Amino acid sequence: MPYRFDAELWTMNDGRWHMLTVPEKDSDEIDQRTTGLQGGFGSVKVEVTIGTSTWTTSVFPSQQQGAYVLPVKKAVRTAQGCAAGDTVTVGLKLVGLET
Repeated sequence: MPYRFDAELWTMNDGRWHMLTVPEKDSDEIDQRTTGLQGGFGSVKVEVTIGTSTWTTSVFPSQQQGAYVLPVKKAVRTAQGCAAGDTVTVGLKLVGLET
């Protein structure tokens, strides 16, 4: 089941990492669907699309955000012309699970 949502880019570690937060409802469903299948630090492999950029990465649970967070690499931000504070439309699909 693919997920689609809008999220604001934000930074952490003095701007070195650009992230977005997966909505709580979607995060809860992802957590339920991947119980026992998560990798290190509770990570879940995903395929992400923002604009015309698609890549594979992982989402990570964040106690501070109360949801999964997704790193957005510089190449994607550059290609899509987005930066911290911008809201982007995200397509997210779990990798390795039947959909």
